[in-house]
Amino acid sequence: MLKNIAGLCMVQPLAVSEHYRDELYLHVQKEDFKKACIALHKHLRSPVMTQFVVDDRPETKNFILYCAFMSTRHKQWVFVVTEIPSGNAQFNALSKELYSSTLFEREIQEMFGIEPLNSPDARRLRLHDEVWPKGQYPLRKDFKMDISGERAAGEYLFDKVEGEGIFEVPVGPVHAGIIAPGHFRFSCAGEPIINLEIRLGFTHRGVEKIFEGKNIFEAITLSECVAGESAFSHSWSLCQAIEKIGNVSVSESALATRAIFLELERLYNHANDIGGIAVDVGFSFPAAHASLMKEAILQLNENITGSRYLKGVNTIGGVRFCFSEEKKKLTTDVLRAWTEDFKALKDILFSSVSFMDRVDGTGILKKKTAEDFGVVGPSARACAIAMDLRRDFPGIYDKTIFHGAKQESGDVLARLQVRIFECEESIRLIEQFLRMVDSSKKDSFMDPQPQAGFALGYIEGWRGPVLYWVKTDAQGHVERCKVVDPSFHNWPALGYAVLGNIIPDFPLCNKSFNLSYPGSDL
Repeated sequence: MLKNIAGLCMVQPLAVSEHYRDELYLHVQKEDFKKACIALHKHLRSPVMTQFVVDDRPETKNFILYCAFMSTRHKQWVFVVTEIPSGNAQFNALSKELYSSTLFEREIQEMFGIEPLNSPDARRLRLHDEVWPKGQYPLRKDFKMDISGERAAGEYLFDKVEGEGIFEVPVGPVHAGIIAPGHFRFSCAGEPIINLEIRLGFTHRGVEKIFEGKNIFEAITLSECVAGESAFSHSWSLCQAIEKIGNVSVSESALATRAIFLELERLYNHANDIGGIAVDVGFSFPAAHASLMKEAILQLNENITGSRYLKGVNTIGGVRFCFSEEKKKLTTDVLRAWTEDFKALKDILFSSVSFMDRVDGTGILKKKTAEDFGVVGPSARACAIAMDLRRDFPGIYDKTIFHGAKQESGDVLARLQVRIFECEESIRLIEQFLRMVDSSKKDSFMDPQPQAGFALGYIEGWRGPVLYWVKTDAQGHVERCKVVDPSFHNWPALGYAVLGNIIPDFPLCNKSFNLSYPGSDL
C-alpha cells in the first residue's frame, strides 16, 4: 500500500514514512512539491484538506511545509512534506491549479512570511493591513509583537465589477444582529447578484499561537473555545491526536460515549439551523418550535454532563464521567419525545407552499464548484459529494449501521433535507451507541507519559471535518497545533451559491450554510 500511494505522486520521494496506519508522509524536494500535490489531488480525488508550515529553524534552519490529502479508498491521510530554507522563504503556489489551497497559502504568507510564488491572490487573510505592522509573522518561533511598526500602505483590494447599471452594496462588518463581524460586498446588475466577496478576519484571536507551550490538558480546554457550538468535536479531534502520539488506548465504551455526545452536538446545531432557515423566510412558528427542540438537547447535555455545550467532557483516554443506567434512560426518554416534535416540525415546513417556494431552487451550489473549493460537511453532501468521516474513517462508527446523507440539487432545500436526514440518523446512532456503553465501570485515566511526536486528529463534526495536527516536545507540551474548522473550507463557496439570487435571499443562503466566523478566524 505504501508503494502504491507513493507511486501516485509522480516524483521520486526522498523518504516515505507511515507514522500511524492512517497517516502517510511523502518527503519530497521543494521543486517537486507542487507536482506531487497536483498528482495526488488528481488520483485521490481529494481537495487540499490542510496545508501548513512548522518553524523548524531552531533545529534545521528550515521551515517545513505540509500539504494533506485524504484517501478514502486506503483510509489514509497522505501528507506531502518539503523543507523550505529560511534564506529562500518561498515555494511554488498550488492555488492556480488547486483552488482549495488558496486560503491556506494566504495564511502561510501572512503568518510565516513565506511567499507562494505566482499565487493568484496574495492579499492578507486575517491580519488586516490597516492594523497589523509590516514584517511581523506571528507563527514564527522568534515572533515578538511590536505594535509600533510601520503599517502597510493602501487598502484591501476587492474585485471591481464595472458596467452600465452595476452597483455595489457593502454589508458589515458590523451587523444589526448578534452575529460576529464579517464584510460582504455585493455587486448587482438590477436585482440579481453577479459577484460577492467576503472578507473575514475581524475576530482573529491567534489561537494557534496560544496553543504553543500549553500542556495537553490546557490544550484541551483551549480547543473547546475555538468554536463554541462545536466544543465537543474540537476537543475530541485534539484528544485523538494526542492519544495517537502517546499510544493511549481508548475503550469501546468510552468511544461510544464520545460518539453519543458528538451526535447530540449535531442534533442541537441542526435543529438551530433548521429554525434559522425558517426565520429567514419569516416563518416564525416553526422557528420557535425548533428553538424549543434545541433547548431540550442543551438541557439533556447539562443533566448528563453538567455542561450545556459539552465542555469539560473529553480527556486523554476517554471521557470524565460514567454514563449510568439512569442517564441512559433519561437520554432515551428525551430523544423519544424529541423525535415526535421533529416529525411535527417537518410537517409544518413541508406543508407550507410559501416556505417551499423560497427554499426550492435558491442558493444553488454546483457540484463542480464545490469540488474545486473543497467544500465539506452537509453543504458538500447537499450537492452529491458524499464525503463523511464517520463512514470513510469509521472507528467506532464501524460497529454501527450507518447511512450517509446525500442530495443532488445543491440548493437551500437540499441543505435543509441533509440536516433533516442527519437528525433522524443521529437519533438512530445514539440508540446503537447506548447499547455499547458499559455502565458497570468507570474508566480510569492517568496522565500520559510526556512524549515528542506528531499526529493528526480528525472528527466529522456537525459542520464537517474538524482537523487537529499536533506536534509535541519531549515534555509533552504543544510545539505546533494546526486547526482546520470546516467553515474555513466553505466560506468561499457561499459567494458562488448566491450568484443569480437577489440580496433579500442572501440571509437564507447564508443560514443554509451557517458557517462559523471564529472557526474560520482562528
